[in-house]
Amino acid sequence: MASLQFKVVRKPAVLVAPSLPTPKESLYLSNIDDQAGLRFHIPVVQFYRFDPSKKGTDPARVIREGLAKALVFYYPFAGRLRDAPAGKLLVDCTGEGVLFVEADADVALEEFGDLQPPFPCWEDLLHDVPGSQTLTNSPLLLIQVTRLKCGGFIFALQLNHTISDAVGLVQFMTAVGEMANGASRPSVRPVWEREILRPRPNPTVKFPLYEYNQIEDKDGQMVPVNEMSHNSFFFGPREIESLKRQAVGQAGKKHPTFEVLSACLWRLRTRALQLPSEQEVRLIFPLDTRNRFDPPLPKGFYGNAISFACAKTTAGELARKPLSFAVKLINEAKTAVNDEYMRSVIDLMELEGRPHFTVVGAFLVSDVTKIGFGDVDFGWGRAAYGGPAKGGVGAVPGVSSFFIPLRNTSGVQGILVPVCLPSPAMKRFQAEINEATEKYAPPFLHSSL
Repeated sequence: MASLQFKVVRKPAVLVAPSLPTPKESLYLSNIDDQAGLRFHIPVVQFYRFDPSKKGTDPARVIREGLAKALVFYYPFAGRLRDAPAGKLLVDCTGEGVLFVEADADVALEEFGDLQPPFPCWEDLLHDVPGSQTLTNSPLLLIQVTRLKCGGFIFALQLNHTISDAVGLVQFMTAVGEMANGASRPSVRPVWEREILRPRPNPTVKFPLYEYNQIEDKDGQMVPVNEMSHNSFFFGPREIESLKRQAVGQAGKKHPTFEVLSACLWRLRTRALQLPSEQEVRLIFPLDTRNRFDPPLPKGFYGNAISFACAKTTAGELARKPLSFAVKLINEAKTAVNDEYMRSVIDLMELEGRPHFTVVGAFLVSDVTKIGFGDVDFGWGRAAYGGPAKGGVGAVPGVSSFFIPLRNTSGVQGILVPVCLPSPAMKRFQAEINEATEKYAPPFLHSSL
């Protein structure tokens, strides 16, 4: 698929403003929202097949109209970020709107084959509109709808991550779809209320929060993203069952897919990078904490409510000990996150100026398998693919991967993982993955990498 070439003809970018007047006000961003690790733009892409019942209907027009109506309810998206005192950011609700581009491509959806990152001609499917990459004083969303010659289309989006996490973004995208389908208001009422995540009067950190302990890059491990190789790996039932068999601990207990797959990738990636055995390594994984606060955050909250949970050990221990060891570390990190943990994160941000999570020796995995990107319906049904456009994105590119739900062209439902590594390490990683997924693989399940 990477060799596929096609031509995209774009119209000039326009601003889409709310279809009705909206409040003009300044809104508070929480310390979780504007921490350094979320001050970047994240790309998302949705592929939609041709629907014969929609023949003659322009998806760009339908989505643009639905977007303008949804922005009435999600009016902060139509504003601009501004710098605030003490290194904070705030949202200036100006109602100026979001960037929107419509385009046409001389390619059919079928020509893409298995829909998986990295996507060919990506820069043409989400045009880098001048000024759109700036964090402050620029539009918070960029959307491009590209019509395909088969009648399908591609919906690509770039989000300023300080405004929303993936759960909040899908909530907004769903609202755009509902309004595009004729609804008068979103089915879920959007809730801003970032003030409930303010720091305590006397900020107190009661957890070690290893995810924010910085490590010096003594060995030059941080490789520029443009020198890295991008690849995607598909894990179907056969591969996942193989890994789960390997991860069974002394108690004979089978573990959740996320913990097993994360442990495997962390372990094999560390091996592929050939890190010194004494090097401290960390697996960082965002958790949706809406229901971990006490009381839980209100339904409809679309701000950042993520914790960067952290498992840590040394490269030597991770490589030497069984897979169940890494699974145990991940499980412990996940279960530690509660209301007090999150209040400690918010207070740490207040005390230390909203630092970036550590990146040296770190691997970040974000699980979007249950968030619902693929369920977003603009009137053409579910997406053939919906989710992150590539791995390695972030304020410090190259350290992140995603777990994305995917049904491949063979009809097998599984998890797609885009990975970004230096080229020599990528070759070693591919070999490690092939060996790990064949070990203990049950013969009665069929899938392919």
